[in-house]
Amino acid sequence: MYKAVFIDLDGTLLKSDHTISEATFNIIQKLKERNILVVLVSARPFSAMVPIVEEIGLHNSPVASHNGAYISGNGKKIFSSVIDVDITTRIHKQLQQYNAIPIYYEQLQWFSEFQNSSTDYEQKITTVPVTIQPFNNTLQNWQYTNTGPNKIQVIAKAIVINEIQNDLKEQFSNHLTISTSQSTYLEIVNIEASKLNAVKLLIDRYNINREETIAIGDNFNDKEMIAFAGFGIAMGNAPAEVKAAANYIADTNNNDGVAKALKKLMMY
Repeated sequence: MYKAVFIDLDGTLLKSDHTISEATFNIIQKLKERNILVVLVSARPFSAMVPIVEEIGLHNSPVASHNGAYISGNGKKIFSSVIDVDITTRIHKQLQQYNAIPIYYEQLQWFSEFQNSSTDYEQKITTVPVTIQPFNNTLQNWQYTNTGPNKIQVIAKAIVINEIQNDLKEQFSNHLTISTSQSTYLEIVNIEASKLNAVKLLIDRYNINREETIAIGDNFNDKEMIAFAGFGIAMGNAPAEVKAAANYIADTNNNDGVAKALKKLMMY
């Protein structure tokens, strides 16, 4: 019997227009009725997950944001992992040689040096306004408060993202988890943080066995949790490498893939 379902948002639970289909909404309600823990696990910041949490009524469930770098439940912090400020500074300098937009996320806040189409797009899905300021201002605040970003998100063309990812992995693989949430988005978090580690932390917290879990996702940052879960589901719109890690390939996110897969698996 499954006791927990971990679900990615964009490209998985949500359609391409960022809405939830009626079928998907209904299947989540059935899971709740059976007291199955439903956890949203996303690269999104927490503030961009709140509207989805409220829409499907998961107020009492934990939420894993920033690719697992910030986990909260019932309004309280469960886990927070930050990137060292010295490493953050090195990454920022490294990114200057690329045509890329870095955005820095710290719990509910987020920072960028420039307002542009990338920050405007991100602003549409989060309720917290972006803070536009020079990187040194953000850095000085982290140094003063002895903290750092939960996540660095890099936005660029796919070919550039691939180059940046290879470059950063070569330098920081012992310190950071670096993965893509889509071809043009690179997600960088502390090595302690990942969607997989979020799943492990939460099943331990709720005394749930690995075999009692389902994980559903569509991209490379979902691959590890899909492979780890008792039953891993990759979306039909997932890359081949992610599908290879799954027990089951669902329909696409635009064609009720989550609802169809869970209905079949849970025999609803």
